[in-house]
Amino acid sequence: MRRIPRALALILALLAPFSLLADDLAAFKEKLAKLHPDLAEGQVAASPVQGLYELVLGPQVLYVSEDAKYVISGNLIDLDTRQNLTESREDAARLSAIDAQGEENMVVYGPKDPKHTITVFTDIDCGYCRKLHREIKSYNDLGIAVRYLAYPRAGPGSDAYQKLVDVWCSDDRADALTRSKNGEKVEAKSCDNPVQDQWVLGRLMGVTGTPTMITDTGRIIPGYLPASRLQLELNKAGGS
Repeated sequence: MRRIPRALALILALLAPFSLLADDLAAFKEKLAKLHPDLAEGQVAASPVQGLYELVLGPQVLYVSEDAKYVISGNLIDLDTRQNLTESREDAARLSAIDAQGEENMVVYGPKDPKHTITVFTDIDCGYCRKLHREIKSYNDLGIAVRYLAYPRAGPGSDAYQKLVDVWCSDDRADALTRSKNGEKVEAKSCDNPVQDQWVLGRLMGVTGTPTMITDTGRIIPGYLPASRLQLELNKAGGS
């Protein structure tokens, strides 16, 4: 019987756990697709805890038992380091979900080469949304681009929802949004629009009020912050 060279045997031994993990992961994905087809579209990876798999579903990070019978929603904490292992994964998942919307489906105000970009879930009639919008130039002057996503707080079928549809269907969304937030009537229009999808995304992210900001690192900042305060927060998070 031909013997395997020592060097090759060592390489195979080192690679064996990774191969086993890949096989386990493939088997788990198959099981999840069979038992829960609605979850199968998510991204599955091994978690730091034996017996649990990480499932990224849109902006959400969940943990699923290896038998695919139980789901855990919450933060995974490393007790040795006190590090929140879920937080950074959620930040990345939020950014990925926002990128999937496409900037062409947002209303964007900003300099050509921004230092920071925030994405804001907004409603036409909310007082602090209007206050934030009145200060758009201040944000832009500090190098902060503002990208709006629609979040009608009263939900589909409401007046707030229709106002956002009218804005998103306008030929000039930026102008229409400014006029609408100033209390002007924007021409009623209908078109294929992302308002419903953006509202659903906001709910998945846990948005309950407006404005809600998502920073360029994926962090959630609920409510309004003046431009100078926001700049400090963004610089601190980004290391600038």
